[in-house]
Amino acid sequence: MDFLNYAFMQRALLAAVLVGITAPAVGIYLVQRRQALMGDGIGHVAMTGVGLGFLLSTSPVWMATAVSVLGAVLMELIRWYGRTRGDIALAMLFYGGMAGGVMLINLAPGGSNANLTSYLFGSLSTVSQSDVTAICVLAAFVLLVTLGLRRQLFAVSQDEEFARVTGLPVRALNLLTAVTAAVTVTVAMRVVGLLLVSALMVVPVAAAQQLTRSFVATFVIAVALGVAVTVSGTITSYYQDVPPGATIVLLTIAAFIALTALATPLARRRARAAGLAGPSGDPAECSIPATRGAGDEVGV
Repeated sequence: MDFLNYAFMQRALLAAVLVGITAPAVGIYLVQRRQALMGDGIGHVAMTGVGLGFLLSTSPVWMATAVSVLGAVLMELIRWYGRTRGDIALAMLFYGGMAGGVMLINLAPGGSNANLTSYLFGSLSTVSQSDVTAICVLAAFVLLVTLGLRRQLFAVSQDEEFARVTGLPVRALNLLTAVTAAVTVTVAMRVVGLLLVSALMVVPVAAAQQLTRSFVATFVIAVALGVAVTVSGTITSYYQDVPPGATIVLLTIAAFIALTALATPLARRRARAAGLAGPSGDPAECSIPATRGAGDEVGV
């Protein structure tokens, strides 16, 4: 536990815990909406914000937040109105954001590849006190939205048409989900890196779904897994001198493989048990509800 004696590791671990909580909290809605790669696109756009932060000598985290939120709103507008050209517009937005960030960082006073690498793949030693303050504020916003509006967000993610019929403001909730995802990307970029943050938003949710279909259970397991891999990856990075972002993502994928291997035989046993119990009239055959409510399941 000697790493706790260093201020930079204390800051990195606090940031890692917040990232581990917020990334799966948003990712569960993106997975349900079939937008698993949205975080990756926002990460590309956020690079322009990082570059602007260096060029204007302001906080790269706050500038990246502003630019990524704008990019997320544009993505939603393209999704609504893009039609057949929507994919081309999104590609231009993603690649333009990355290219703009690289250019701006190199034009900034003191800009270097080292600065760029720390934002692309994460870095423990570069998490400053001001970064931690920004991450705490942004993480609070993410949790307020994902927990406070969980029923509405899940209803829209599950079936937009049904949610619209019930009177929910579908477009406003879609925009809020996109903005929350953008904020989550900037929360995670100092620890995981912009190019890898999408994995932390998606893989823990996919891993949790190997064990359960309940929304609450999936949410809890995904967040617990997110915290476990971010903290473990941060500590491993300190002792082994390896990139924290890559370490965290590899641990997340390893957890997914392990849970999949564990869940497969369990699912087969349940299926066999259900098949045997069905003809006898056992109540177990009716355990799967005929209908789903907005908070019941996270079917993929």
